[in-house]
Amino acid sequence: ATELGEGMKTTQVQLAATPIGVPLEENFRLAEIELHVPGEGELLCETLFLSLDPYMRSQISGRHISGAVQPGEGMRGETISRVVESRAEAFSQGDLVRVPGGWQAHSVHAAAEVARVPDSRLSPSYYLSALGMPGLTAYAGLIWQAQPVAGDTVLIPAATGGVGALAGQLARAASCQVIGIAGGPEKCRLAVEELGYHACIDRLADDVPAELDRLCPDGIDVFFDLVGGELLHRVCERLAVGARVVLCGMMAEYNSPERLPGPPPALWIIARATVYGLVVYDFEGRRDEFVAAVTPMLASGEVKVLEDRVRGLERAPALFCKLMRGENCGKAVVELG
Repeated sequence: ATELGEGMKTTQVQLAATPIGVPLEENFRLAEIELHVPGEGELLCETLFLSLDPYMRSQISGRHISGAVQPGEGMRGETISRVVESRAEAFSQGDLVRVPGGWQAHSVHAAAEVARVPDSRLSPSYYLSALGMPGLTAYAGLIWQAQPVAGDTVLIPAATGGVGALAGQLARAASCQVIGIAGGPEKCRLAVEELGYHACIDRLADDVPAELDRLCPDGIDVFFDLVGGELLHRVCERLAVGARVVLCGMMAEYNSPERLPGPPPALWIIARATVYGLVVYDFEGRRDEFVAAVTPMLASGEVKVLEDRVRGLERAPALFCKLMRGENCGKAVVELG
């Protein structure tokens, strides 16, 4: 039960136990917590949409730049929320906002950590995906770091995920030859038919190195790496001269306690490659620039958004476990209410 009067109780998903390997639903639990009454300059927010992202696995492991989540603590995450009560001049009751609300039905925030969601015809959930942190990640890595030019061969694993789906479409819009890698025939079909990839390799069924040789005979100009692991080695053996490698995610290693050694530097030297480490928080100051560029592409249909959406906070653990098994298709979003 949620009471927004005195006591202000709400529902939260907590980490019950640190998972070993791929997370299981029993690693999480629902709990009732009490929120403090908003003070001067604070807002009480009701969660409408919750973003689930791979980096949360690193928080659980205590290996993420944003900090660790310990057993008994609430899971963190970005939300699109509605202002229920405002004690801050800049916001009013009913405003839609983007906040670090976490895996819970309500949250209280200082005005400084609240961002207004622009009025648009687009689903508010898009501000957690193509116009949110995953979208900013894709735009910063591909457009600002890799700087693709027409004719480049661009390779994107996790091709239908929250980051990969937008990065692939941005590369296509830049007149590149876009090759995806995804798990299973349905994801590969979506990558080609819905997102416009020129081809997509099925990592579960295909001989990936052989397919890379076939599809990228002149080498790979841009590798937007979202998975790390063995694939990073195989791709770096096939880089074109002048290649750009964007190191963004390590999906292949999130569920493992061990870190794999990286590719031999000689592979980057031979290719005269530029290797970027991408931390999306570094680009927060340019978020408005990215939103202004991508919003018209969404409105016109040039860019499509794939969402793996479930309804109900209690279903967040199952969707997160699905995400960490690599079974999701599109951005993982929980709709509340």
